[in-house]
Amino acid sequence: MHWNDRRRRFRDLLAGERCVHPASLHDAISARIAEDLGFEVGMLAGSVASMAVLGAPDLIVLTLSEFASQAYRINRAGNLPLLVDADHGYGNALSVKRTIEELETAGVCALSIEDTELPQPFGTSGPHLVSLAEGVGKMKAALAGRQDPMLCIAGRTAAVRISGLDDAIARGKAYEGVGVDALFFVGIRTRAELDAVSAATTLPLILGGASAELTDLGYLASRRVRIALQGHQPFAAAVKAVHDTLKALRDGTPSGKLTGLADAELMKRVTRDADYTRWTTAFLS
Repeated sequence: MHWNDRRRRFRDLLAGERCVHPASLHDAISARIAEDLGFEVGMLAGSVASMAVLGAPDLIVLTLSEFASQAYRINRAGNLPLLVDADHGYGNALSVKRTIEELETAGVCALSIEDTELPQPFGTSGPHLVSLAEGVGKMKAALAGRQDPMLCIAGRTAAVRISGLDDAIARGKAYEGVGVDALFFVGIRTRAELDAVSAATTLPLILGGASAELTDLGYLASRRVRIALQGHQPFAAAVKAVHDTLKALRDGTPSGKLTGLADAELMKRVTRDADYTRWTTAFLS
């Protein structure tokens, strides 16, 4: 498949002057729904992929091949530019290079590589960061692994909450210095923190885990934030809907009295029924 158009649209978004919320996706159907609703970009988080693929919490037990396969399923389902959270690159800097190669082939438009020490080492509690030098090495490896120059690579850090604002800025500037396309900051809570980060860097910014103080898209855009995550509520909503429907059936509710179900028209739309009907006529008649 050709990924050029969606990668160009993602780069146009980064180069623009607006801030948008991405649609949190977990599978092909959620990707189609988001595209139909007019979202400009989708997001596949490592945590959501772990739950969707393995039914496991976000403890870095999902493998790169499983993550790349899920990203590919989402990408082939439509034409929505996809940003993915590639965690720590599934290992050291050499693993990061491999991660870029696999996810680029899977059709993602952008990905983030973070400097958190993952998975959590024995005998530790709470998140820890790799050294700045190792983080820089990972970003260099990511850039070396890229074959399509349209693929966007974001250097990600949660240093604001782990080691402080000054270290977060130092890491952002260092990753910017080696040539990443954007900076992804997790844990910024206040306008003062975002103002400081924005003043010290020049690249487009992506925010994850932002607070209620950072919800004004106009203000975020003025600080070069181009993508602001809102969380992953759609997957939680899907879990709740499946749970409640199965429970109702198990408790004896007749299927005809179930509520909250997609109607036939919505099901046809998200499965692209009209396309398959047309193809059946064209190829099987």
